Amino acid sequence: QVQLEESGGGLVQPGGSLRLSCTVSATAFSINAIGWYRQAPGKQRELVAAFNSGGSTIYADSVKGRFTISRDNAKNLMYLQMNSLKREDTAVYFCHIEGHQPGDFYWGQGTQVTVSS
Repeated sequence: QVQLEESGGGLVQPGGSLRLSCTVSATAFSINAIGWYRQAPGKQRELVAAFNSGGSTIYADSVKGRFTISRDNAKNLMYLQMNSLKREDTAVYFCHIEGHQPGDFYWGQGTQVTVSS
């Protein structure tokens, strides 16, 4: 059983910061990778940041140096610290986990991040 829930989204001015949280409930499920995606209106869903199977972090070029992904395994939480936010960061942000089999993945419901003055 896998359940993901995001929180922390909201309205922020350009240059501001937000921290997103994802509560992970993955009973009897082996996680291969976990991360954050986002989808802006009319755009494809894109990878923002993730931990790969080896524990290394991956970042989209557009957020590198501004966003930081982290996790607290003991609390079953994953975070996305977003600094120096830009209007282009406006999107629905989704928590995402993958199992070890192709097609074995799960999404949260998403949390809206709006960057506007």
